[in-house]
Formats: sequence, structure tokens, C-alpha cells
Amino acid sequence: MENSGNLIGETEKLKRNINNLKDEMDKICKKIGRSSKDISIIAATKYASAGQVKLIYNLGLRNFGENRVDELEKKYSAVEKDSVWHFIGHLQSRKVKKVVPLVEFIHSIDRISTLSKVNDEAEKLNKIQKLLIEINISGEQSKCGINPDDLYNFLKETSNFKNIKVVGLMTMAPLTDDFGFIREIFKKLRILRDKSNEYFSNMNLTELSMGMSNDYQVAIEEGATMIRIGSIIFK
Repeated sequence: MENSGNLIGETEKLKRNINNLKDEMDKICKKIGRSSKDISIIAATKYASAGQVKLIYNLGLRNFGENRVDELEKKYSAVEKDSVWHFIGHLQSRKVKKVVPLVEFIHSIDRISTLSKVNDEAEKLNKIQKLLIEINISGEQSKCGINPDDLYNFLKETSNFKNIKVVGLMTMAPLTDDFGFIREIFKKLRILRDKSNEYFSNMNLTELSMGMSNDYQVAIEEGATMIRIGSIIFK
């Protein structure tokens, strides 16, 4: 991307990738009776440069997700203030102070201790921080997230904090070609969200953050409202 020729070529590539993604989303949604307008594309910027983030902003994307705090700080300033930033990586308590001022959503809450620190930082900023609880549906030890059986107790505890709002649930499916198994993971998250809304009448968990470049089609079919897409945008 050093010269104008490279810049034009990169822009055209990104535009093509984004349009292909949107076309595929429209096709899936038409098949299942959903509107693609109800699904946010979160551009996962982990392997993207700040320059690429700026290009996709110029192409119309407004939701960006970053896994790493240092990269979030760099890329945040590459785009305009109408951008919506999501923190989608594992959040260490010591990094909370840097994340809360920059993001509208944190997708990866799985500890009350971290949530408490988020609440404290949000209070200092006079802000209500939107959160998604990360659920380890698959039970893989390598993945973060709370056990599904612990969700109700976790949600009860969140009511003690005034500067956070839990808006939904997040999960990651295993990296596998068994799309039947992936579908079960996403279906279980949707059911868990719906049951939580029934159990807690004062909660309105609207968001399901699930699906990445390799499995977003299945996630949309199972009710995803946020898909975290990296490689098929930036490849």
C-alpha cells in the first residue's frame, strides 16, 4: 500500500470481499426469513493494518473488533468517531483501564472480578459499558468463557453493578469441518439466551455474537446478531 496503484488495488480487493460477504448474507437471510440489516458485521482487525482499517471504514463498515489492547489503541485513531469498537479478545483485568474508554462493546466477559473493574472504570467516565458474557458451550479447555450451567448465577451477580449493561452472549465454535456440531453449539447459545430472557424478566439480552469467517453462515441461520469477520474481508 506504499503507492497509489497499490492503494487502489487494495481498496478494490476489500470492496469486492465486503460485497461478496454482504451478498452471501442476503442469500442466507432470504432463505431463512431474516433481514441482513439485523446482523452487524464486526470487522475483526487482529491481522489487519491501521491502513486497511481506514480503507474499510471508507468503504462503509462501522463496526470494528480487536483482540489486543495495544492494537486497539493504534487502530482506534485510524477511523472517525462514528465508528463502533468492540473488544473481542480475552480481557485481562490490568488492561481494563485502557479498553473501557475506547469501546462500546466488550464481548469476552467471563469473570466477575473483571466485570467489577469494568464497572469501576465506566463509572469514572460516567458511562454505561455494554457487555456480552462469553460462554464456553463446547467445553474445550483451551477456550475462555463460563460454563453454561453457571450463567444464571453469573447474571444475578451482574445486577450489583450500575455502570454495565449485559446485552447478550458470545461464543466461539471449535475449529472443525463438522458443521452439524458447529450448528449445535450456536443453537445452544441461542436457547440459553432465550431462556435467560425468560428467567430474568428485567433483562433484555438481544445480542448473539457468534460466527467467524469459517462458520458465519451457520451462525446466521441459528440467530446470530453479530458476526466477527476477519480473513474473508482482509484476505
